Amino acid sequence: MDNWSPTSWQSADVRQQPTYGDPEAVKSVAARLAVLPPLVTSWEVEALKGQLASAARGERFVLQGGDCAESFAECTSDSITAKLKILLQMSLVLTHSLKKRVTRVGRFAGQYAKPRSADTETRNGETLPSYRGDLVNSLAFTAEARAPDPLNLLRGYQRSALTLNFIRGLIDGGFADLHHPEYWNLDFVDHSQNAAEYQRRVESIADSLKFMETLAGVDVGHIDRVDFYSSHEALHLVYEQAQTRTVPRREGWYNLSTHLPWIGLRTAFRGSAHIEYARGIRNPLGVKVGTGMSPADVAHLVEVLNPDGEEGRLALIHRCGAERIAAELPPILRAVCATGKPVLWICDPMHGNTKGTREGMKTRAFSDILSELEQAFDLHRANGTILGGVHFELTGEDVTECVGGARGLDERGLRRAYRSQVDPRLNYEQALEMALLVARKGTAA
Repeated sequence: MDNWSPTSWQSADVRQQPTYGDPEAVKSVAARLAVLPPLVTSWEVEALKGQLASAARGERFVLQGGDCAESFAECTSDSITAKLKILLQMSLVLTHSLKKRVTRVGRFAGQYAKPRSADTETRNGETLPSYRGDLVNSLAFTAEARAPDPLNLLRGYQRSALTLNFIRGLIDGGFADLHHPEYWNLDFVDHSQNAAEYQRRVESIADSLKFMETLAGVDVGHIDRVDFYSSHEALHLVYEQAQTRTVPRREGWYNLSTHLPWIGLRTAFRGSAHIEYARGIRNPLGVKVGTGMSPADVAHLVEVLNPDGEEGRLALIHRCGAERIAAELPPILRAVCATGKPVLWICDPMHGNTKGTREGMKTRAFSDILSELEQAFDLHRANGTILGGVHFELTGEDVTECVGGARGLDERGLRRAYRSQVDPRLNYEQALEMALLVARKGTAA
């Protein structure tokens, strides 16, 4: 690729990067990262690309979900298992209703950096650097905690490796075996209002498996034992560059810190260093698009990031908000279709629907999230395009961060278990309810 290298981003418009006190220490850490083993493999990356191409054609569906920002402290077996379980549960519901294979992509094993609207934060007259995720600094509002620490890059790599290793161990050991979906149940399944419907689907799938195996005389349960991928926002470019390398018997460069890196809305502008970096790697790419971007800007990104029209290369993750999607999405769909380049369309109904409560807490309304998703299905159908996936911020834990859902969580209940460091997430029960409702809408669409 002409004029591209893993370092060419340094000559572009670089934004959303931390300012370190000791640049030489950053270089030293980056050099150490560059020789550590990759976190994922090129053949896994290429396998995902093939699945994303299938989803763009309407043959599969992509479920992407996880924390808004991972924390080092929550790199625990219980936390990882809970996130894996809820994604497996949601994919089971979607597979059963849509009659399609579901590609599961976790927002984990690297989602440690976050963009910020300002470089600094002021409280009670004291101004400190903004919290940019555990990959950079710490949440506590002290000068020591907020100072960007290069060693956090190594800590992030280590926890990503631990997370991926544990997930692979669970899946390779049969955790995701469709013969035993009851193993994925979270504690709430016995009392949730959606428990009965979910249990009916589990039983239906188990009966179908038994019928197929009896008819064919083979074990079919292994087909979903290893189908799981990681993703994170490729925000900290020194970290991403350090894990970018060539591999034997394949052409080009791969970012081997994750299967699916994506570019956020704040860094997806013309001339962006993040776009410059992303255009040269062989991974499939996600790009957040929506409010603040013109259709021409989105079409330009498609031309830059997928000039050869490779299937499975590019996923456009639209995030508009329930009140704006009807006006904003159709012109973007038409502009991208005019390029003639294939893309996978994914709806992120979370980020355009963030609101503040009277007490100053961030939250999202379940009804707004659902409304944006339902409108997305309808708008794609009306414009002759395919909605091939959904992108959620969620957790497998009993948090209280988004209002609404079957249990009617209101603003007064948010403080009971509001644990997010940055953005509000669907809790385990809301996430499963959302999957059931999305499955119904997707079937109708």
